[in-house]
Amino acid sequence: MAVILALAVLQGCSAIKLAYNNAPEFGYWWLDAYADLDDVQAPRVREELARLLLWHRSTELVKIADLLQKARLLAPADTTPEQVCGLFADVRKRVDAVLAQAEAPAVDVMMGLSAAQLARVEAKFSKNNKEWQTDWIAGGPAERQARRLKSSVERSEQFYGTLEERQLAVLRLSIQQSGFDPQLSYVERLRRQRDMLQTLRQSISVPGGPRPGVALATGAWRAVLERSISSPNPAYLAYADRAVNDSCKSFALLHNSTTPEQRERAARRLAAYERDARELASKP
Repeated sequence: MAVILALAVLQGCSAIKLAYNNAPEFGYWWLDAYADLDDVQAPRVREELARLLLWHRSTELVKIADLLQKARLLAPADTTPEQVCGLFADVRKRVDAVLAQAEAPAVDVMMGLSAAQLARVEAKFSKNNKEWQTDWIAGGPAERQARRLKSSVERSEQFYGTLEERQLAVLRLSIQQSGFDPQLSYVERLRRQRDMLQTLRQSISVPGGPRPGVALATGAWRAVLERSISSPNPAYLAYADRAVNDSCKSFALLHNSTTPEQRERAARRLAAYERDARELASKP
């Protein structure tokens, strides 16, 4: 079922294997684009990312394959929003496992950042925010809905193939009835960035000053992640819960509108992903 899109944007079996095996390199370049890692940090980060991949291959890939199998077996039948949200919750557990495993190296990187690197992170946030505004805020309501529909159609057709007009109508209505609030989302985005930057500033070593304790830095890292997952803003927290429920309902409605042929196509795609995951897990 297309809920597994929450795991990744997957374009093809060979692409999955290639991307997975090169995940440490992709992860390194992503981090470097934010912090401009120096000659001391770079090899340590590469080593930790490679170690994380080994752990994930040996521990998590089979669990992901089992989750894909679960979705594949559900694909031929109608579904409910509750089933979809249950699969989302399963995906969330897998993400949480990775975050927990990556905690110690993430804290080590955080504590080793310089003031200049934090300024680079802040500048990167600003650049990304402009792109986010272009994607989600620019234009009137009709333009924003059109962009959301285009994105939803592209994701759905990766699994089901070309959607019929009645299925497009399901997506249009779901988008029109959703409570998506780009301004509220943007305010929360800025809050998270400020929170992260403040946490980073409190955790770095100041030249000539005491090095922050690892225990304190670890506690700060856990706290900022928790605030990212569960916002301290009650209005946004309620909005996020509604958004998840809307997404589960929207997907259930779309899936239930698909033909047996489209569901079979989705099941074959999920089976291919499952096969790739099991092969990757068995070949270190």
